[in-house]
Amino acid sequence: MENTGSSAFLRSRRLESFLNTSSGQRVEVTPKVSVKEEPERRLKTHIVSNYDDEGWLLDIISWIRIVICFVSMMVTTFIWALIMLVLIPWPYERIRQGNIYGHVTGRMLMWILGNPIKIEGSEYANKRAIYISNHASPIDIFLIMWLTPTGTVGIAKKEIIWYPLFGQLYVLANHLRIDRSNPTVAIESLKEAARAVVRNNLSLIIFPEGTRSKNGRLLPFKKGFIHLAIQSRLPIVPMVLTGTHRAWRKGSLHVRPAPLTVKYLPPISTENWTVDKIDDYVEMVRNLYAEHLPENQRPLP
Repeated sequence: MENTGSSAFLRSRRLESFLNTSSGQRVEVTPKVSVKEEPERRLKTHIVSNYDDEGWLLDIISWIRIVICFVSMMVTTFIWALIMLVLIPWPYERIRQGNIYGHVTGRMLMWILGNPIKIEGSEYANKRAIYISNHASPIDIFLIMWLTPTGTVGIAKKEIIWYPLFGQLYVLANHLRIDRSNPTVAIESLKEAARAVVRNNLSLIIFPEGTRSKNGRLLPFKKGFIHLAIQSRLPIVPMVLTGTHRAWRKGSLHVRPAPLTVKYLPPISTENWTVDKIDDYVEMVRNLYAEHLPENQRPLP
């Protein structure tokens, strides 16, 4: 599983190199950031996050990019839906194809949008783990699709099946759904999801906030990802996304060319975690995010 994940990750990087050569979009990969460089990096990210632009010409360009993104995504979704139908008898292969769809489609959409992207901590990007990410923009979905390794399944609310084309592909790709209508039922759904992950030797991706932030600031974390970690004993790999809320704001159709940063933090071991300390673990992981986010994305006091 891990070798397959590593191979897929390298394939996605080769695709990235091809697209960068073709489009001129800059994707910078920085494996590590020293302690001395961190304050300067935060200051630069804070300045960049205030990037804004207006004007009718830029609005037109933004609309064109969004339309191209939508059409391109519909094309790839339709193609992979056909592939998934052929692979109905082979559930793991459908998961793998779903990840390949994400690598191709997510990277393609980011190329179309044209935002410069800096990736840090990529050495943690091919581990079998529970990947978590802050969520403040539709762009987050594209980045997660592109950057999570092969053998990773998502967890979404059961209603996702009603999303046109994408929801049906999500189900065909054998990703997991939970019932969030009742807390007790939701916890049982998470336990079943954890058992499926362990049984099939998979990784997970989840947004711990449970919803998208309206202003980019970190929201309170739900406890679901901790339940999953305790049940599966998988390490948690935080993915810190910076600048996406400025590039594409919630409820807006104006995409700005603001620079973005994706930073993988070192895996957090969950081997010795216990149910009675769930609140402590939630607070610890959320505080870790607050430390690595720029000032304008940190939660308000």
